[in-house]
Order: sequence, then C-alpha cells, then structure tokens
Amino acid sequence: MSGTGSSSDARPTRSLGRRLAIWAPIAAFAALAVLFIIRLEQGGDPSLIPSALIGRPAPATVLPPLEGLGRPGIDTADFTGKVTLVNVWASWCVPCREEHPVLERLGVDKRINLVGINYKDQAGNARGFLGQMGNPYAAVGVDEKGRSSIDWGVYGVPETFLVGRDGKIRFKFVGPLSDESLEKVMLPEIEKALAES
Repeated sequence: MSGTGSSSDARPTRSLGRRLAIWAPIAAFAALAVLFIIRLEQGGDPSLIPSALIGRPAPATVLPPLEGLGRPGIDTADFTGKVTLVNVWASWCVPCREEHPVLERLGVDKRINLVGINYKDQAGNARGFLGQMGNPYAAVGVDEKGRSSIDWGVYGVPETFLVGRDGKIRFKFVGPLSDESLEKVMLPEIEKALAES
C-alpha cells in the first residue's frame, strides 16, 4: 500500500518537471523576441551592436599575408598615424559578396587605410574571391582559426572596425555595408576620425 502511495505522489512531480522543460525555453525565446521588437520600435539598428572595445586600443594583431596576393599581412602597429578600416570577411560569406562594391569605393579613398582580415577561409578560395570581385585592401591578414577575430570581438562576418590615428577603435559596424549605411553611418564616422588630430 505504501508503495502505491509514493508512486502516485511521484507522477505529478515528473509531470511538472516535463512541463517546465518544455515551456521554459519557449518563454525565454518569447522574452528575447519581445526585447528585440521593442529595440527596433525605438529606432535601434541591430547592425550597431555596441562593443566593449570602443575607445580602447585595437587588439595587438599580427597576421600573415594571404599567399599569392602580393599584399602585406596585418600588424596593428602599422595603424598608428592613419585612419584605418578593418574589414573582417570570408569567401564563403554571402553578405561579404553583397558589401564588396562598397568596399571597392572605400578602397580608392586615399585618406583611409582599408585592410582585411580573412576569417576561417581557404587561401585559394579567398584569392579567387578577390580575383573575381576586386581587391580593395591595402593589406590582407589571414586569421585561419579565428583567434584574432575573437580578440576583436567579432560576432560573425562581415564586420568593420574604424581605428583612429591613435590606434584606438572608434566605431564598429556589424553586417554588410550598403550604399545607405556607408552614406548615413560609416562616412560620418570616418570624417569624425579624420578630423581628430
């Protein structure tokens, strides 16, 4: 008799645990969705994800060049005295292909130093991408395992960082640059960085 009583007492506990296991992730997802919608309604731009690195020196980064490209690799020590755009990209990244014409426009602006971090890519694929699309970069560093990109706080590709003449990160743009975001967001930030001594 006592065994039957304990068995029936255990059933509601297991049932409650199963319900929690099912409903807790759904509730968490719903809460995140509501927060995302509220942020968009308030005029937030999901491409402008804040970075803890803004205002701090760019992470010390030394990356080997992309073989066969005839351009140097990346050394952040070379950024001092220049306004530098650091674009994190990969040949397998579809949005990188979409933003590439914008980078081509930026690459001809002699006031800025445009460099690329090639993220977790195959060298042949990366060279093929730049051969087909054009190479706007003054330097391309290879981040084969993605470790340097983690130091930069990269969420995914593409991402673009603006580094001032003092070597500090001034701005971060997440996602592909478009003509609109270039005109309304990136160029004003570049002009501010260029105006600083």
